[in-house]
Amino acid sequence: MRRLPIYFLIDVSESMVGEPIQQVEEGLAAIIQALKADPYALETVWVSIVVFAGQPKTLVPLQEIVNFYPPRFPIGSGTSLSKGLGHLMFELRNNIIKTTYEQKGDWKPLVFLFTDGVPTDDATAAIDEWNRNWRKSANLVAISFGNEADSVLLGKLTEEVHMFKNTSPKAYKDFFRWVSDSIKTSSISVEHNSSGFELAKTNDDTVSKIDLTKQTENRKLIDDNFVVLAAKCQNTNRPYLMKYAKNLDEGDIGGMKLYTKSYKLAGAFPVDQSYYDLGDGNVENRVHSDELIGAPSCPCCGNAYGLAVCACQKIHCIGHELESTCPWCGTKGKYGVGGSGFDINRAQG
Repeated sequence: MRRLPIYFLIDVSESMVGEPIQQVEEGLAAIIQALKADPYALETVWVSIVVFAGQPKTLVPLQEIVNFYPPRFPIGSGTSLSKGLGHLMFELRNNIIKTTYEQKGDWKPLVFLFTDGVPTDDATAAIDEWNRNWRKSANLVAISFGNEADSVLLGKLTEEVHMFKNTSPKAYKDFFRWVSDSIKTSSISVEHNSSGFELAKTNDDTVSKIDLTKQTENRKLIDDNFVVLAAKCQNTNRPYLMKYAKNLDEGDIGGMKLYTKSYKLAGAFPVDQSYYDLGDGNVENRVHSDELIGAPSCPCCGNAYGLAVCACQKIHCIGHELESTCPWCGTKGKYGVGGSGFDINRAQG
């Protein structure tokens, strides 16, 4: 039986922390459940999951869906699309069975790329390699989670660039139903010796194809849609992330509309040690504290203040203790509220 390999290449950068990554976990589980109930998919579909942040990782090797168990998704630092694509191509080279005189190989792999922001590296070389070696021998569907992803860059990989309007839990369910329906129609297509690639009809309220002719170039190497601060819990030594979403305040001066950018707190989320494994180690970006609206408590131990900055410039939590210990450098000291704003190290993605 010829296989229809399905690869999910998923952005797990800091901006995906919280609800987006939770919905992806639940959505992938729903996709697998739906495919296991479909006789065509059960016969042909094999699935793999590759994630990328600053570094890539094969989360689930290519396997039959009958043996597939949905994984927990990690979060990493940065959004290295070049490394994500490179790792995907490595997996394709090592796992796809090619047609020979003795046997028929796999059907064209179908790749779903999920991302919610902009790459924090230059992906030009990886995109060129994809177009040279894989664009004709694989089908890639790029999905922008919201309207902030670099659609022009995604359009250099594929003509199938879609935007998912992730506005509600129902929208997530409808989106992942569309993905599973697209896999089902593709598996039916290969059973009838067709192209093996057929996306399901979309609901424009949930998923819409992006008109790439109307998009503009975006060359930022830092995701400006979110500010994410990486911290450690003083009591448990566990890492956590504080996520702020971009907010534009409209003002009027002399009849001219002006916009002031700030970032509102979206939440604080514990992560595990894989956050460092998937990071690229480059944190050279800063944000001014005056741009940040809101400060959370520690999501790991409940300390009242989750955003305290040590002299080493790293962030950790503090409570009402007289003396605190930085979990990064071990410095002991007393903390107070500053009279003016200050710069804070921010994560990339």
